[in-house]
Amino acid sequence: MQLALYSLLAFTPILTAFLLLVVANRPATQAMPVTYLVTAIIALLIWKVPVVQVAASTVVGLIVTLEILYIVFGAILLLNTLQESGAISKIRQGLLGISSDRRIQVILIAWLFGNFIEGASGFGTPAVICVPLLVAIGFPPMAAVLALLLTQGTASPFGAVGTPIVIGINSGLEGAEAVEQEVARLGLNFSDYLNLIGAKTAIIQGVIGIFIPLILVITLNAYFGERKSWKDSLPVAKFALFAGLAFVIPYALTALLLGPAFPSLFGGLVGLAIVIPAAKRGFLAPKDNWDFPDRTQWPTTWMGTTSYEISDTPVKMTALQAWLPYVLLGLFLVLSRTRYLPLSEWLQSIEIRYSNIFGTDVTVATKPLFLPATVFILVVCITYFIHHMKSEQIKRAIVGAGQKLLGTALAIGASVPMAQVFINSGVNTSGLASMPLTLADGASSLVGQVWPFFAPVIGLIGSFVAGSTTVSNMMFSLFQFGVAKQIDESTSVILALQGVGAAAGNMIAVSNIVAAVATVGLMGREGILLRQLLLPVILYLIFAGLLGVLAVFVFQI
Repeated sequence: MQLALYSLLAFTPILTAFLLLVVANRPATQAMPVTYLVTAIIALLIWKVPVVQVAASTVVGLIVTLEILYIVFGAILLLNTLQESGAISKIRQGLLGISSDRRIQVILIAWLFGNFIEGASGFGTPAVICVPLLVAIGFPPMAAVLALLLTQGTASPFGAVGTPIVIGINSGLEGAEAVEQEVARLGLNFSDYLNLIGAKTAIIQGVIGIFIPLILVITLNAYFGERKSWKDSLPVAKFALFAGLAFVIPYALTALLLGPAFPSLFGGLVGLAIVIPAAKRGFLAPKDNWDFPDRTQWPTTWMGTTSYEISDTPVKMTALQAWLPYVLLGLFLVLSRTRYLPLSEWLQSIEIRYSNIFGTDVTVATKPLFLPATVFILVVCITYFIHHMKSEQIKRAIVGAGQKLLGTALAIGASVPMAQVFINSGVNTSGLASMPLTLADGASSLVGQVWPFFAPVIGLIGSFVAGSTTVSNMMFSLFQFGVAKQIDESTSVILALQGVGAAAGNMIAVSNIVAAVATVGLMGREGILLRQLLLPVILYLIFAGLLGVLAVFVFQI
């Protein structure tokens, strides 16, 4: 009874954010400061977390906020630069040359290109790169944000060259005696055990991922089509399933053969190499092109404050020149995040650390050169020369990027500190576990043996609060391992389900949504987006849970 009460109290911050954003339809700039206050009050009065601990966690959140704003600034700056140089106009013409069907365009950019960027960089980078690109080629801003968030689930478990597993699950399990005993029982070393978890994650995600492009176009038709009918997706269903397979087959094979570092990266690259030529030839493509209603008919809720108007005037640059900044971006991100190359170590060697904040054990460190925004800015500098730009153009790009950050700071500056207070509530005088662990413990005691069905939900809660698949895995991996041992089921399957759920939570994480909407001036519409994402995310969780049940109880893995 006591555990149930504390679990409900631990759930209150999440419920507060949901009610304010989704039910009351309040903008994140209002909802997240209130959620932060609710979390801090519960931490102080119920969990009896010392004031200095709450303050230190808040400082960590504010520093992480600065990192996120830096990433958003870099992404907008790159997009503005490419607009000023005319590259976006050329890219638009090239994409229309592949297909003028918006359903195929969104599969190419959101599903394949976005997943490649997620595999290379992670940390919300695909949304802040691809959302403005979709808007620039004619998508309503709301549709662009929804599309990118919907596609994030499949690639996220292996984002940033495998960070959610290589760092997240690794850190969550490392050093635990029970884990070492289980690894020894399986006859593996710890690295092999992580590879096993990654392989099972990829298989589960791969089965779900086949259908994600189809769900993407169904959602696009249902919310943004002229007839608002899911039936408009049927003509493109074969192509969508083909694009799903083109990504998930190399994705799963990479996880099985090479480990968790490159599945999303290779899946995106191979998928693009297969699907683009197929789309050019009209393979499985619908006979009739589908487009959004005329721009004059778009409701205000679809529109952002940022305009990306593109001229149809021919641009004096080749397609290669136009795409070269994005090619360099992908290349630099891969080189800077490959652990076997010296560049990664050098970039991470420059660190700003704030230890024992206010006398607590809370520490925060930032590695500014390693953040994706540094790569964005490097690419902007290169673009200035290779596109023969004028200084006035780059000045306009910088000023425009800075102006777009103003409405974002408050929402992210409240949601990230809230997550830190929530996560660090384990340091208290009440003897309670941290809020996320208390919530997870209550859920596991409630459902018992059918835990494989519900394991992804815990991962989702972690990502929704923390805004990170990696952090969710850090928080809950040891807990999920313990539950698996209690119910005598495969620990690697349960940990894979944790990663799958955490990836699904990445689709609705408030900090990710706020960062994405900021790039196209949609601040205040976060609740609308959450409502539109709820059904796909719930279906995602149900599908993942059923696969978990099949793996454990039917195939007895």
